[in-house]
Amino acid sequence: MKKSSIFYTDKYKEIEKKILSFLNAQKDFLSERSINSPRAVGDAIESVISENFQTILGDVIKDYSSSFARRAMADLAFTDKDDFYYVVDVKTHRLDTKFNMPNLTSVERLSRFYEEDANYFVLLKIDYQVEGTKVAIKHVTFAPIEFFNWNCLTLGALGWGQIQIANANTVNVAPKTSRKKWMLELCDTLLEFYPKEINKIGERIDRFKQVRKFWEKKKD
Repeated sequence: MKKSSIFYTDKYKEIEKKILSFLNAQKDFLSERSINSPRAVGDAIESVISENFQTILGDVIKDYSSSFARRAMADLAFTDKDDFYYVVDVKTHRLDTKFNMPNLTSVERLSRFYEEDANYFVLLKIDYQVEGTKVAIKHVTFAPIEFFNWNCLTLGALGWGQIQIANANTVNVAPKTSRKKWMLELCDTLLEFYPKEINKIGERIDRFKQVRKFWEKKKD
C-alpha cells in the first residue's frame, strides 16, 4: 500500500524546521496585554500559520483550505501531489504551564476518517515560551496521530470518547508507526475504557434513585 511521502520520509522533519523558523522570524504579533493569555497566543499563532501554511510548504501542496467551522476536525487541510489528504489540527502549548490536556478528536470521527487510506489526521503542536513581549517558538511537532505513542495519550468521556494528550509537556512520537497497529491499540484501549464508563453510569443511576427517594418524601 502506498504511503505518504511526507511522513514516510524525512520530509515532515523539514516541514517542522520551516514552521519553527517562519514563526520565529515574525515580528511581534501580540500586545503586552494579550501575550499572557494562552488563548490569545494560540489564536494568533494559528492565524499566522493558516495564512502562510501554503507558502511554508511550497510545492508539497496541490490544494489548500483553511476555512473550517470552529468545531471542525481540522484548522487547515491540504492535498499533496500524490492525492493524499491531510487535515491538520493546530495545538499551541506554553512550556511553563504545569499541566495541559488538550482534546484532539473524537474516536468515532477518526475511525470513519481513517477508513480511507489516503486520509491523514495530523497534529501540528507548537511549543512556545513568552520572553518579555515576544513569543519564542521552541519546538514544532508535525506528525499524524498514529505516530503519537499511546503512553502519552488518554481518553476523555465526551460523546463516543475523545482522544487527548495526557500531558502536553510529555509527547512521545514514534515515526513510521503502522496505522493498523495504532488503530488496533485504539480499539483495545476503548474496549477497556467503555466498561469503566458503564460502571460509572450505574453508580450515577443509583445516586439519583436515592435523590428521587429523598425528594419524594419532601412536602411540597
